[in-house]
Amino acid sequence: MKKTIVTLFAGFALISGYAQTVEELKAEQAPKKDSIAAIQARVNAIQSKIDAMPGWKKGAFGTIGGSISSFSNWYAQGSPNNDAGNIGFTVNAFANNLQEKFFWRNSANVNLAWVKLDNKANPNDSDSFEGTTDVFQLTSLYGRKLSEKFAVSALAEYRTTLLNNFNNPGYLDFGIGGTWTPIQDLVVVIHPLNYNFVFADNDAVFESSLGAKIVADYTKKIGAVNFKSNLSMFQSYENGDLSNLTWINSFGYTLWKNIGVGFDFGLRSNKQEALNFALGQFDATAVPAQTTPTFDNVDNKLQTYWMLGLNYAF
Repeated sequence: MKKTIVTLFAGFALISGYAQTVEELKAEQAPKKDSIAAIQARVNAIQSKIDAMPGWKKGAFGTIGGSISSFSNWYAQGSPNNDAGNIGFTVNAFANNLQEKFFWRNSANVNLAWVKLDNKANPNDSDSFEGTTDVFQLTSLYGRKLSEKFAVSALAEYRTTLLNNFNNPGYLDFGIGGTWTPIQDLVVVIHPLNYNFVFADNDAVFESSLGAKIVADYTKKIGAVNFKSNLSMFQSYENGDLSNLTWINSFGYTLWKNIGVGFDFGLRSNKQEALNFALGQFDATAVPAQTTPTFDNVDNKLQTYWMLGLNYAF
């Protein structure tokens, strides 16, 4: 009995000593955490001063996502023998020359993806990777500052696809107007005089026109987080059917040595593209007869895409 009591007391003493040690260590750790936070705050303040200095600022980050699979005699599915895979990547890059009296901002967005489904029971299907997501955009903005937040500016923007139908359609905007930078990482472009050149084989659908251009771009890096949002709108003065809108967003979170997770999504509204696609699907010999697609009756659905995968920050 005495041995049991002694053992219990020894156990309680050991636990108390351990708890006391943990509390002491936590108490010792707390001021060090505060010190680390204070050091990081000073580092961030210095980095903000560096970012605000004149000169070239360059950067890039991107997302890679993909998977491959192979099934053999997997009878529970419709195609028991198949090879499948998909791969995609995005790259967001910028090179900005920010000076006291002028700025020259350049950016690029590339988003490409491929998918493959080889049904071994069907000798006529494709066994190669086919392009799916296909986005390519280049932007160059030059401005002469009237004040710290306002500038007169000129913009050139080019958008197309790379994998399929390169430059068919392709869009090239040239315009002049004003640029507003209310905060360091937000750029708002308003150009009431802009010409939207459209390149395409189908001249009956795609048409160039004069209009207004609005662009809003927010690019920010906060610690391990990279974020970019770009909204590009064109409003035609000649016909509302020739207007278009594209909104692209990219998010990256670095977990370890520039590697992390990334998420991208985009929205687009373009009636010319909707009509061109509808005409490509139109069958004049169908029974009952189909209605010929036109700008007046085409269903201009919102175009969307998204991708989730590994992210690498350059």
